[in-house]
Amino acid sequence: MLRFAFAAALSLAVSSHAFAQGGPSAQDSLPEPAPLRREFRGVWVASVANIDWPSRPGLSTCDQQAELIALLDRAVEMRLNGIVLQVRPAADALYASKLEPWSYFLTGEEGKAPSPWYDPLAFAVREAHARGLELHAWFNPYRAHHPAIKSAHSKSHVSRRMPSYVKRYGSFLWMDPGEPSVRRHTLRVVLDVVKRYDIDGVHIDDYFYPYQEYSGGKVVDFPDNASWRKYRRGGGRLAREDWRRRNVDLLVRELYHGVHATKRWVKFGVSPFGIWRPGNPPQVTGYDAYARLYADSRKWLREGSVDYFTPQLYWPIAQTNQSYPVLLDWWIGENVKGRHLWIGNFTSKVGPARDQGWATSEVLEQIALTRARPEATGNIHFSARNFFTNPDSLVDRLTMGPYADLALVPASPWIRSAPLATPTLRLAERDTTDSLAPVRVAIRRGKDAPFLWLVRARSDSSDWSAQVIDGTTTAIDLPPRTRHVRVSAIDRVWNESAAAKLEVPPARTATAVEAGVGGR
Repeated sequence: MLRFAFAAALSLAVSSHAFAQGGPSAQDSLPEPAPLRREFRGVWVASVANIDWPSRPGLSTCDQQAELIALLDRAVEMRLNGIVLQVRPAADALYASKLEPWSYFLTGEEGKAPSPWYDPLAFAVREAHARGLELHAWFNPYRAHHPAIKSAHSKSHVSRRMPSYVKRYGSFLWMDPGEPSVRRHTLRVVLDVVKRYDIDGVHIDDYFYPYQEYSGGKVVDFPDNASWRKYRRGGGRLAREDWRRRNVDLLVRELYHGVHATKRWVKFGVSPFGIWRPGNPPQVTGYDAYARLYADSRKWLREGSVDYFTPQLYWPIAQTNQSYPVLLDWWIGENVKGRHLWIGNFTSKVGPARDQGWATSEVLEQIALTRARPEATGNIHFSARNFFTNPDSLVDRLTMGPYADLALVPASPWIRSAPLATPTLRLAERDTTDSLAPVRVAIRRGKDAPFLWLVRARSDSSDWSAQVIDGTTTAIDLPPRTRHVRVSAIDRVWNESAAAKLEVPPARTATAVEAGVGGR
């Protein structure tokens, strides 16, 4: 991506007379580019147990950054548009925080900062935005220890600062959701990130009360007697199971409202277990997240306490009791507020049949089924690892198939935003003797820079191309034979302005032309 400071000395005088005339012109007969598909194409990047990034604890700063750049570049190559980066796997931080310690998964020692020092989240946001990618910060709301952590917990860890609120559950430590202080702490951690980093979304996963498998597979009740007794002494009348669900409900609602009160354009999303309750719809069987994780995820969707909802539909299409399309249609029916429904796909399941892996065709068909429902507008893939190992030609078949063309993130009309001004374009002076000289177009914006520019271009003999670039870009180089340019502004919730139009004369008559139309 090229950026150039606009210099008047490099431009010729502008004449708008040709555009003011009502007679026919070359641009009148030119077919305008078709609107781009609106579809979220995301990938979870898991840091817990070093699943995706960084590849192991204690990598050098240079290696960590190189791995992250490679991951972002792969996302661009695959024409994805969203990264969901895990920044809080276990009450720790993959960013500079005064509230929680540096993560073991980053440096190999909890509480130890990267050396040479850098802020991984600030780096990730900057590099993602430079590539036209959204960056969502993914938080685990309650987990306080994962068995893959091999260092002692630092003095600033919640297990040492608030030990009475942290419970052992199997080989894990878990913050008690029934303690109001835990909810306040998690809310403070998340909103601290929203305030200090230019993220595009806040994301929480399905780990509310712990899965019982964490207790060694035995059915062991969560040890929250102290917080339960406190609730009852305070006059609480809910049954214990309903009280637990209320604890989680409160966190979800407070996160949703707190995120938007801090920065209205930052989206809040949840990726719950893909089945709300067995029997919904009737043929569905399996794990009861409502009764075991105390997650009333249907309620959050129905009341609009999310901007996007990503049920983890990690089952194949042909599995009748947990069928992908059956569950997809059920969740669509529950989306009464019309929030974004971006389905979670178990893309890491693609692999050899001898290991009970899926063929790539399963994922391709799941994307096709999602696209066939206009109420569902995207997919998030778990996780990034298979996008580098490329089993069963996964990456090739995605990029040649459903992800062959660029897509824009769907807009969020319920999030208030200011009208977008249409940019003004100017053709910089060219070397008319060099037929291979790029066409340099300067972009001038209104008062504020947009989030991104959408640039469409074509020659007389080619179709329209499209690219999304950083909204602070002031000039872009296009291929030598470019004759027609369209540039529109995109804001933080992916509203798009009207397009500015620029017609490029042939190189031998290089005349600077400026075109701009009124904002909306």
